[in-house]
This record gives sequence, C-alpha cells and structure tokens, in this order.
Amino acid sequence: MWAGRERAVSENVGGFEDPSAEVLSEAAAAFGLLASSARLHLMWALSQGESDVTHLADRVGGALPAVSQHLAKLKLAGLVRSRREGRRQVYYVDDPDVVTVVRVMVGQLSARSQRASAPVRRLSGTGG
Repeated sequence: MWAGRERAVSENVGGFEDPSAEVLSEAAAAFGLLASSARLHLMWALSQGESDVTHLADRVGGALPAVSQHLAKLKLAGLVRSRREGRRQVYYVDDPDVVTVVRVMVGQLSARSQRASAPVRRLSGTGG
C-alpha cells in the first residue's frame, strides 16, 4: 500500500510531474557550467545587460582569453547568445528565466550573507 503511495507522491509533487531524464541531464549540465564562479560572475554581469568581451573582462577582472573561453562554453550550452556589431561581438542572455535563476540565487546568498555577519558557508563538493 505505501509503496504505491510513495511512488505517486514522487511522480507528482506539488502538482508537477517529474521531468524526463533527458531534461534533468540538460539542467544538470547547465548548473554544472554555473558552478564556476567565473562563469557565474559573467552570467550575473550579463543578467544586468548586454556587453562585449572587453567590458566583461574588465568588469569581472578576468583575462580576455579566459573570459572569451567561458563565454564560448556558455554560448554552446545556450545560456548566452551573441551578435556582431561592427568589429565587436556583443553577448547577452536572451532567456528571462535564466536571468531570474541567476538573480534569485546570487541575490538570496548576498542577502543571507548581509543578515549574518558570518561569510556564506560553502557546500562541500562545490567548485569555485
């Protein structure tokens, strides 16, 4: 009796059906890319508005080649897009849901850090 009930609960929690294995795999890959503090900083900067690679490198304090590589990975994953403006490549986040996820996560951690005078605790096994 309980086994059937547990299965029904796990498949339909809060009125939502579980996503497919493929969707979960894609989400894990996207979150994996954001596990890098450098890429997360770029996503945060781009969630504030579009920018070219030179301005992004200045803003996040990264070397131009490294920032370009991070942007290429984010672009391949579909998290950012780009367009050419003359000789410049301008990067932006085209998906408002991605912007929301980044803003909520960073915003919540910033608020938590400010409320507690202690620094944000790191989860074990996270990259940086």
